[in-house]
Amino acid sequence: MTDHTTSASPVSTLPPAEEPTPFIRQRPVRLIINSFLVLFVVALIAFRFVPGWLDPDFSKHIESHRVMVGMDRKQVLDSWGSPNTMNVTHTKDGLRREEWIFEDWESPAVVKHRYLYFEEGKLIGGHFSGSDVRLPIPTNPEPVKPKGHP
Repeated sequence: MTDHTTSASPVSTLPPAEEPTPFIRQRPVRLIINSFLVLFVVALIAFRFVPGWLDPDFSKHIESHRVMVGMDRKQVLDSWGSPNTMNVTHTKDGLRREEWIFEDWESPAVVKHRYLYFEEGKLIGGHFSGSDVRLPIPTNPEPVKPKGHP
């Protein structure tokens, strides 16, 4: 009679060890990140519409000499006055677009520009530009000679 002892390794009944969940995928972290993103989108939407709800006829903006998207030409004229330059173009679809340029002279050497853009009489946007420092003008500039001449 032979001895039937087996030398097989013992079988484990425990499940394999799971890897820990990365920090960014843990439920509380995901909830906080998603909540922040939703609040951010809601704030962006509110930032766009709340000023119009608080001042529907733009009277407060006009009194404080500010302009806001959605104003018509008359409201902008009441707020900022007449522009120094006005450029009018038409799209291929026939939409009238206007660019109003306001110049703000801070000194004889420094001018800042304010640009407003209208489409069909409504303000759709704008931006500011200007320089605080002006390059010095040379006192004795060299005359420019055309190429090929001595």
